[in-house]
Amino acid sequence: MSATPTPPVITSRRFRTARHTTHYLESGPADGPLMIFLHGWLSIGLIWRAQLEAFAAEGWHCVAPDLRGFGGSSTPACTDAYTTREVVADLVELHDHLGGAPAIWVGHDWGSVVAGAVAAHEPARTRGVVLTSWAYFPGSNALSTLVPLVDRSLYPADVYPDGQWDYYRYYATHFETAVADLDADPAATLAYVYRSGSPEAVGRVAPTATTTRDGGRFGAAHHAPPTAPDADLWPAADFDVLVDAFARTGFRASCAWYVNDDANVAYAREATDGGRLAQPVLFVNGDWDPICGITGNRQGDPMRAACEDLTVTNLPAGHWLPLERPAEHVEAIRSWLERAGL
Repeated sequence: MSATPTPPVITSRRFRTARHTTHYLESGPADGPLMIFLHGWLSIGLIWRAQLEAFAAEGWHCVAPDLRGFGGSSTPACTDAYTTREVVADLVELHDHLGGAPAIWVGHDWGSVVAGAVAAHEPARTRGVVLTSWAYFPGSNALSTLVPLVDRSLYPADVYPDGQWDYYRYYATHFETAVADLDADPAATLAYVYRSGSPEAVGRVAPTATTTRDGGRFGAAHHAPPTAPDADLWPAADFDVLVDAFARTGFRASCAWYVNDDANVAYAREATDGGRLAQPVLFVNGDWDPICGITGNRQGDPMRAACEDLTVTNLPAGHWLPLERPAEHVEAIRSWLERAGL
């Protein structure tokens, strides 16, 4: 009987400049082709463990940073420090530190927003882009972009003016309360947020559509209910690392990403060719994602119009697709890389 291969070592590193400190995870040969993984909201680079191990074993130089405001990276106090422009600047510095060779950029959630921005503003750094659970919007990820694309057959404007994005609006109108609710119990918050998707969510109004009406994500309680972690998503030891990261930093910095729409729209307008992407792009869509899915609605339309070489793959998963379907996510990326000659 052959022994189970030992997963590649994942090493924790820090890179400091005069303006920012980035903590990142690294695996695979330093001289391998570069693949950079960008996490999203309420996460850290460790969300990519399965993908790091898989691609490092295949010879890729894999790097997964904690983005600004998360984990072991810098967490500036001012909310206006969390614009897409600043995050891209962080990654330009990190990319230069890693040698600057054109990379495959893989994003999830807000990490997809940033990966798209890197491709639009720094195209020479990008061989290809993988977006997961959040489509590319050349006009910027902002309420002014998202709300006009809401499926009004499911979210009538007179009842749900912002559709499933009401939670996003809540940050702009009740920021301190939103943060305090999350901070009240970090472990419960993260266990509550990280749940596997279900086909029962399809065609139903998402809970995020009534955040304002409910008085916050957790309603009048203003803290997450006691919730057991979903062991199918996070290994217990990794979930402990995640909880410790947010217990140290709190949730304010991560939520500040939602309150810089005007600056992000202005930055998007600086991209050449209206933000059109010439690089190969893969979008991995969760069939059961009630917020960011592009099946049966118009949310994917701007991406389809802006990407010259777009591939869309659907997987039976919710929003936390990289954790829910890690092997299938890896295979989707691997197959796309082969087809695209990357």
